[in-house]
Formats: sequence, structure tokens, C-alpha cells
Amino acid sequence: MANKVLNYIPKDSFIHRLSGTTKLIIFLSFSFLCGLSFDTRVLLFLLFLSVLGFILSKIKLKEIRFMSTFLVIFIVMNAILLFLFNPEYGPNLYGSRTVLFHIAGKYYLTLEQLFYQFNVSLKYVIGFPIAILFISTTNPSEFASSLSQIGVPYRISYSVSLALRYIPDIQQDYHEIAQCQEARGVALGKDVKFFERIKNSVKILLPLVLTSLNRIDEISNSMQLRSFGKNKKRTWYMQKKMTIADYSVICFCIVLFIVGLIITNQGDSNIYNPFVR
Repeated sequence: MANKVLNYIPKDSFIHRLSGTTKLIIFLSFSFLCGLSFDTRVLLFLLFLSVLGFILSKIKLKEIRFMSTFLVIFIVMNAILLFLFNPEYGPNLYGSRTVLFHIAGKYYLTLEQLFYQFNVSLKYVIGFPIAILFISTTNPSEFASSLSQIGVPYRISYSVSLALRYIPDIQQDYHEIAQCQEARGVALGKDVKFFERIKNSVKILLPLVLTSLNRIDEISNSMQLRSFGKNKKRTWYMQKKMTIADYSVICFCIVLFIVGLIITNQGDSNIYNPFVR
């Protein structure tokens, strides 16, 4: 059965054994480099590393099938909208225009537009495994203690831990509310038209917001009863020390980030242009 809730999946793998701080640095370095770079060579290498990390984590595709389906739908819709609103952005960006065929009106399918949208889609595909790895291989409590180890105030560390724990709860609440709405006759199945499904999904938002507010209030009261924030320091139940593997991966991420920026900023722009003659 596909897992519809994105949360921590305990496994014995190289990625799981890394410190939460290391995984945060991996996530940030990949995210920033992917966002800053439009060099296809850099993006393809990042994609290779993302897939490799996903394989090393031993997380099976069926465990995240729901999120994978959502990603595919998002990429397809984004590509269609990019083409509909600005079909000439690729030719303008790369300074050339190679028409493959005429669709209708002002819409021409060009090789440059396809290459531009390929790069945009590549960014999303790279970010997906990294985000999955970060959330699915990081125990929230261990991650909070790792942040505290590097000097982050424990109040902030604990808040991050709560946020990571709260993500699967929100998803679970959404699915439970959706099932209740379907039981009351609000159709959300695959046989419902797309726009009607979106309209019916809005009816889930209000109960979801109210449920979230109630849970936030309960958490706040529990933290106050336990005198959270009274002392300057605290001990951690789950604390993982940095290992040689952690330091090695961090150094690799720093080198990768610097080299990626150097390759990206070669020449007059930060894009890789294979159409230059």
C-alpha cells in the first residue's frame, strides 16, 4: 500500500546513520545550488547524486508512491502552463529559435523552449528526492539535538522538531477529513471532474485549519506545564555525535557547492547554452 503520509521512516542505512545536521547541510546545499544554477551539466550531476542518495537510504518507491504521483502531476501541469503563458521564453533566453512544428496561432514548439522546460522540470525532480531523504531519514528528536550541538538555541531546535513531527499529522488529518466529507456526499474521487474536485477540496481546508489550531493550543499548554524555556540549556533523549562520515559528507557538499557555482558562472551568464554557434 502506498504511504500517503510523508514522515520519518526508520531504516538501517548510510543516510539514516548520518547526523541530522549533516542532512540539513545536504538539503540546503543542494537546494541553493539547484535554485541558483541553470547549467544543465550541474543539474544532471545533482540529479545523479539525488538518485544515489535515495538508493543508499533504502527507501522503496512504493513507500512514497503517493508523493511521487503528486510530483509527476505537478511537473506536467507546470510545463503546460509555462508553454501556454510564454512559448517564446526559451528562444529569447538562448538567443536562437529552432522550430520543430507549428501547433496553432502563436504557439510554435521550439527546441529551445523544450530545453528550457526540461531544465525547469529537472530542478523539481532534483529537489524531490532530497526533500524526501531529509524528512524520511531524519528523526525529529535527533535532528533537534543535532542543531543544539552546533550552537542553535534549543528553543529554536525544539520548534523545528515540532514542525517535522507536525507535517505527517497535518497530512493524516487531511485524509481523515477528506474521508468524512466523502461520507457526507462531497465527491473527491477519481471519477469527479477536475475543477469540481478542486472546489470540493476547499471544503476540507476550514476543518483542517480548526483542527490545527486546536492541536497548537494543546501543544502550547503541554509545553507550559513542563516549564519549557525556563532553563538556558536542556538534555536530549536522542543525541547523535558527529562521525568521520558526517564530516566527510559535509566537506563534499561544500566543495560541490563551490565547484557548482564556478561552473555555473563561467562566461557571460549562469545558463548552459548548447545553441551557441
